[in-house]
Amino acid sequence: MTVQERDPFTGHMTTGHEWNGIKELNTPVPRAVYFFLIVMVAISVVSWILMPAWPLGVTYTKGLLGLNDRAEVRASLTEAMQDRTSWARQIEAKSFKDIAADPRLMTIVRQSGHTLFGDNCAACHGFDAKGGPGFPNLTTTSWLWGGNPEAIAETIRVGINSAHPDSRVSQMPAFGHDQMLPAADIENVATYVQSLSNPVAARDAKPGQIEAGKTVFEANCTSCHGDDAKGKIDTGAPNLTDRSWIYGGSRQAILTTLWNGRQGHMPTWDSRLSPLDRKILALYLYDRRSAEP
Repeated sequence: MTVQERDPFTGHMTTGHEWNGIKELNTPVPRAVYFFLIVMVAISVVSWILMPAWPLGVTYTKGLLGLNDRAEVRASLTEAMQDRTSWARQIEAKSFKDIAADPRLMTIVRQSGHTLFGDNCAACHGFDAKGGPGFPNLTTTSWLWGGNPEAIAETIRVGINSAHPDSRVSQMPAFGHDQMLPAADIENVATYVQSLSNPVAARDAKPGQIEAGKTVFEANCTSCHGDDAKGKIDTGAPNLTDRSWIYGGSRQAILTTLWNGRQGHMPTWDSRLSPLDRKILALYLYDRRSAEP
């Protein structure tokens, strides 16, 4: 048995254990540890008394404060529902113009619309609503079927080339695939169309190609896109003179569109979203429009 001794440096007794010449000291527990242990026990006892704590079969100790998280959550949900009912009725009753002029309602529209857009529209149009190949940018002033709130709401309701009986219907013919135009005419009109939105591209055109393309355009395209090529919202034909291109504005992209045609699709949200949600979405998108064409 090892005999205990007092350490000459610290004054503490050793435990009698020694490893490789290192002796273990019998150091007392610091008083601070006892203090904090006592404080924590006291806090625990007070918490058990004041707050819900101990399970008792099918119930539990309620505590002197009578706190009930479930009741608070129910009350919070009830209050939120009452508040929603209040502003929802106002949005349903007011016109788009009146809502847009009401800062408080527009704050609600921006918050609720952001959530609705993220849950239902972002998969195609992107979370920033700027679209991508085959999906239009919704933050510009270039709208195929009209960009006022009423037109946007109707597009959301019926969709485009959708199963809805009142769906907006639009299709770009396949001029090349269906042999409606010879390849030379398609080349010429592609050059002309590209020059409308990108005048720099006209510099590389062959002599007379722009004029020849314009002749083809006037004979085959103006019925949908208009004499000025700025499109028609009643047919969903895009403006060919701005920088907004759903399928790309490069020469190759335009040639592909002319050759194969296009038929975009947007689902109907008539049975998926309530009239209130569609109205909020329409205002949200209208509010997000920039001055960029």
